[in-house]
Amino acid sequence: MNLTNNYKGLAGVEYIFEYSDADSFDDLDMSKCTQTYGVCFYGDKIVIGYNGKKKNWGLIGGTIEKGETLEQTLVREIQEEANMEVMSFLPVGVQKVIDTRDDSFYYQLRYVCSVQPYGPFVCDPADTVAEIKLIDPDEYKQYFDWGSIGDRIMERARELKVNLK
Repeated sequence: MNLTNNYKGLAGVEYIFEYSDADSFDDLDMSKCTQTYGVCFYGDKIVIGYNGKKKNWGLIGGTIEKGETLEQTLVREIQEEANMEVMSFLPVGVQKVIDTRDDSFYYQLRYVCSVQPYGPFVCDPADTVAEIKLIDPDEYKQYFDWGSIGDRIMERARELKVNLK
């Protein structure tokens, strides 16, 4: 499934988001991949994080660091931001983010994950996530609404959850 949405960033920059379902990220130019985020299931609930700086809720994940694989980033970010261990994961989709000022672009990758806590959430070492919650996946729009692309990410994550080991 392919979806396109327009988005205005905090600084007023106009972006185009092009989302596509993906079973693999192998065909992407890895130098253009900047972020990995997971729809993290702990049992039948999903884990969301509150970004204290941006004052909003969202999925757990973050920026790919130099020398990391996509999967290493996913595992590290979920551990850092939610104090959870990734037990298994699958690709959900890729979002191409196009800057309308110069048509430059980058990719944000979405996964579905099965997770379990290492222990209680204390803090995110980067001081980005101030709180985590376990919520019913049907209630995510009470915390964040990413339009048709967000709806598809959540729908596909729920579809793929049954395939997690």
